[in-house]
Amino acid sequence: MSKFRLAVVQLQVSSVKADNLSRARTLVKEAAGQGSKMVLLPECFNSPYGTSFFSTYAEKMPGESTRVLSEVAKENEIYLVGGSIPEEEDGKLYNTCAVFGPDGEMILKHRKIHLFDIDVPGKIRFQESETLSPGDSLSVFETPFCKVGVGICYDIRFAELAQLYSRTGAQLLVYPGAFNMTTGPAHWELLQRARAVDNQVYVATASPARDESASYISWGHSTVVNPWGEVVSKAGPEEAIIYADIDLQYLAEIRKQIPITTQRRHDLYTVMSAQGGSSG
Repeated sequence: MSKFRLAVVQLQVSSVKADNLSRARTLVKEAAGQGSKMVLLPECFNSPYGTSFFSTYAEKMPGESTRVLSEVAKENEIYLVGGSIPEEEDGKLYNTCAVFGPDGEMILKHRKIHLFDIDVPGKIRFQESETLSPGDSLSVFETPFCKVGVGICYDIRFAELAQLYSRTGAQLLVYPGAFNMTTGPAHWELLQRARAVDNQVYVATASPARDESASYISWGHSTVVNPWGEVVSKAGPEEAIIYADIDLQYLAEIRKQIPITTQRRHDLYTVMSAQGGSSG
């Protein structure tokens, strides 16, 4: 199968976890009804985003949210990239993305590798490391369509991660993310297009919908970019589902036209995984 439909759900997240889970279930079902074989949810889709919320909303895995995700994936026979939720294990908190197959089984768990610690004077200061611990593994999963690499939000700024995913054969990179009103307009689309062109892959991002009353205001604008660096689908700030047909034949043609993979000068430079490979 050289084409499959991807849906990205830009969810309006509230402070009520049960409502968020119910709304996610409804929108994923709608996306599957439109022929989507893979659905992507936003970062922190079950809770407000912020260091003050992580411990309150955190769950073990399996837990309430992952049980819902498992059921939704199985009911709709799709691959479901479950955005991310605050995860608790052994007294530590993680920002974690769980991926489920069409049989409802969890096939991957990606803990955000790069924690969002930034300070832009006069605009925004945010320190995830005050409450969260970083993940320590690369995350790629297999589907009948293609391999998929997973990152969360800030992970997209690190080109080496995308390069390693691409080298393992990933043709689609997915990043649940919640860029804000400072970094969003400046870098959100730019980073996606850069990762897509650098690695000749599709890139999809899922943001929460914008809530002007929240303590952390997400930029929104969930996006899908093709391997030529073109935006093929994009949401506005409000709740929405966007769709894109991932065309692997088109991707192969791009790689043939500009064969950067075979033209890299490995005698001069290389990017290596300290783990010796990529795995969930």
